[in-house]
Amino acid sequence: MDQTVAPFLMFEGAAEEAVAFYVSVIPGSRIVELRRHGPEGPGPNGTVMLGRALLGGMEVLFSDSYVKHAFTFTPSLSLFVTCRSEAEIERVAASLGDAGKVLMPLGEYGFSRKFAWVSDRFGVSWQINLP
Repeated sequence: MDQTVAPFLMFEGAAEEAVAFYVSVIPGSRIVELRRHGPEGPGPNGTVMLGRALLGGMEVLFSDSYVKHAFTFTPSLSLFVTCRSEAEIERVAASLGDAGKVLMPLGEYGFSRKFAWVSDRFGVSWQINLP
């Protein structure tokens, strides 16, 4: 039996919107599978029961939780994006940071040519790097 490890992103109703946004921003990305809750539940009809996406070649699982939790995303766990050009890092950092929160603005910090750390409008934390 093959075992794999993949990040899992749990949203409260915005899973499809968030992942479609990430696919549009991160080169080499696509939604691989999208299963929805039906009218019989247990979650609200049409919400994401389980999805799989490739974000820059990395498999990420995602869903909409129908159970309310006392937590959401934290910046202490982030997705790390390695960009290939100045234009790409500027576009990715601006897109993911739009309507979110900039934790470290795009700049030179000594460990790479350019780097940014943002929490996007869905609360997911991203470190964006140009080596």
